[in-house]
Amino acid sequence: MDYREILDIASDQIVKMCGETIDIIQLNKPTSVEQAKELTKIVSKLSPVFGNMIEFKAVERLNAINWGNLGRWVRQDPGFPDALFVSNQLDVPPGIEIKTWYPLSTEITARFKESKSMFKDDNTLVALMCWIPEYVVYGRAKIIDVWIGTASGIAKSRDAHYHDPPGYLVMEPGGTSDRTSNLIQTNTGGYKFQGTASELDEAKRLMKDMIIDEEYSIDQGYQDKIMTLRGEFKYRMDTNYAKIDRIQHEGIELFKSLALQQEYMGKTISEWKSVLCTKSKIDSVLAELLDL
Repeated sequence: MDYREILDIASDQIVKMCGETIDIIQLNKPTSVEQAKELTKIVSKLSPVFGNMIEFKAVERLNAINWGNLGRWVRQDPGFPDALFVSNQLDVPPGIEIKTWYPLSTEITARFKESKSMFKDDNTLVALMCWIPEYVVYGRAKIIDVWIGTASGIAKSRDAHYHDPPGYLVMEPGGTSDRTSNLIQTNTGGYKFQGTASELDEAKRLMKDMIIDEEYSIDQGYQDKIMTLRGEFKYRMDTNYAKIDRIQHEGIELFKSLALQQEYMGKTISEWKSVLCTKSKIDSVLAELLDL
């Protein structure tokens, strides 16, 4: 069995988690509409907690499979990817990065910054797991939809979406492979041009002189040219860079649309999102939901 077969089996198991509740942490049923309204404001703040629990349960599920002497799944926290298959028999270790999405908040806040140079063997998948409390505003975390795609595909979409020199630069982490494992850099960065209009024209002329193609490349020669631009002109790091919701990945966009159209407890997820943000509707909706 090679790493591709392992990933096929593992991804099938992750998809089967759709519909499961994570029986570790739960929010108690509110005793009043006012208490429920407060919960709607803070559930999104619990996303990191529920997200960690979902990662833990996913790895636990993967290790329920009999892999024989081939190896086992290990959760890396911190580390990339979240789930790594550790084996002495495989030259290429398969892994799954797990991102969670609470769809009643504004957007998918998870980011994906890893350089596509890490995915030459396509040995890493990304699982995007959509969850809400099982009773919309209270209960355990329930997984209502799952999408799985390649990490390389996401990285490619991100780079193509953001990189627009000289106005916006995506940069590789640079050569850090000679460092100890805890110091190796794997994240790309996004930088916005901060100069004047005349400086931007100058940057465009320099870009033309250096023959910088608009199509992004991780090759060192290309990165050296991008570094020259960043060194010659004013740029600032983009703190919103690499949000999954903004990279315009075709598969993720379709997944988002279908998840929001999914019906749950009498309304679509999109409708729940809308009414919980509408002052004129929220009281009556919560009263009905809580049977108050």
